Amino acid sequence: MFLPAVREPPPVATEESMMTAVPRLVFSAPSSGHGTNALSVGLLAALADRGLDVAGFKVGPDHVDAAYLGLAAGRPGRTLDPRLIGGDRLGPLFAYGAQGAALALVQGTMGLYDSVAGRPEAESTAAVATALRSPVVLVIDVAAMGQSVAALVHGFRSYDEQLWLGGVILTQVASGRHEAMLREALDDVGMPVYGALRRHELPPVLPARRHGVVPVLGRDAEALRAVRRLGEAVAGTVDLERLLGLARSAPALSVPPWSPASAAAVGDTPVGDVPVGDAPVVALAGGPGGSYSHPETAELLRAAGAQVVTVDPLRDETLPAGTRALVVGGALPESYARDLSANRRLCIAVAELARTGRPVIAEGAGLLWLARELDGLPMCGVLDAIGASRDGLVVGYREATALSDSAVARTGATVVGYKQHGAVLTPRSGQRAAWSWEGGTPEGFVWRGVHASQLGLHWAAYPEIAARLVTAAATPSPVEGVAAPA
Repeated sequence: MFLPAVREPPPVATEESMMTAVPRLVFSAPSSGHGTNALSVGLLAALADRGLDVAGFKVGPDHVDAAYLGLAAGRPGRTLDPRLIGGDRLGPLFAYGAQGAALALVQGTMGLYDSVAGRPEAESTAAVATALRSPVVLVIDVAAMGQSVAALVHGFRSYDEQLWLGGVILTQVASGRHEAMLREALDDVGMPVYGALRRHELPPVLPARRHGVVPVLGRDAEALRAVRRLGEAVAGTVDLERLLGLARSAPALSVPPWSPASAAAVGDTPVGDVPVGDAPVVALAGGPGGSYSHPETAELLRAAGAQVVTVDPLRDETLPAGTRALVVGGALPESYARDLSANRRLCIAVAELARTGRPVIAEGAGLLWLARELDGLPMCGVLDAIGASRDGLVVGYREATALSDSAVARTGATVVGYKQHGAVLTPRSGQRAAWSWEGGTPEGFVWRGVHASQLGLHWAAYPEIAARLVTAAATPSPVEGVAAPA
């Protein structure tokens, strides 16, 4: 069902409607590598197997962890990145994604008090947990630790008096004697232990990260089997009932859930004027299990009046019938360049869509897919640029300014995005560049209806993008039917 031409105004928020009761936990660790991801996926899988409705979230910009949390939960896994979405949207987006859940689990990033951008007071897992008024469960690898675990936990608990450290789960426990020693030490400081996993009980079964979200989107047997095994491991070693009790003790959140319809109606582009039944088809790159974009992207596009249809750039040879716009999200992995190149028929269809002036938005590796070639492999040929893989990754947030009008932004608009890529393009930008930021040269390409950049945005922070895209898709292109220059 598509939104009508005239929208009803959003209901007036009352004190009762602004309270959202969600049983919730935040899983974090002293640092990366303690098993938080495997435990988070396993807990959601174990509870879902019991018939509970659960929801998974990942702190930070990591699409991959969020995808596996979603696979385990049976509903879209979502990222909660204060830098990308803004702190004021954190609670509403969480409440929206957790609606109806018996447990919402938030998986942290790095160490509990760490921030990749150096802003721990606002962007760390601890800051997110405090904003959500959620108890934290600290996951600790104790392979080389004894009674010192008590000092570690005491330090984490006392470091921030606003943080609610509700208990711990121990991983890499060596033996029954080792476990008894750890539990006794933690009991001395009054810290509950919700589980203790032996070294073989949390197997490294998730597909390699170089595959990105592809196994999840394709519902690959390996990914499904890995999630099931982690669920079985957690069900056999973690006290699920006590964890649920801790989650249910979290107070109600005094925020209304985010709404795609309300968000899409905000901005400088009118929406809701697309006639019912004439909604433009927007192809969203992905697979049966979702897309390479944040889940909110599809939800905003539908709210703005689009008919969203998934196209798999690795397997589908044609665009969906009637496609009038294409969105390629930033989670498309660079490691699948050979598969993208081999799908020549789809490359030709994408090039034709772009040539006719239809809107095409590409982020991350989507930019590389639109280039002439990548590492000697032919791509779509939309952009006169060549990609080459290099050692190491470019990673980090950027505060960017739009240099050209496009479906994404008007010239001069400012955004916060995230970059994570190994391959680079030559040239770095086209005659009309997409973005500039402090300390960098102009980046990205704007050509006809194309906006391509390695900078990824979270559309919930800029819902007007959906409105601009749908409006452009519903409008006849001025270059449709015009031959491309020789």
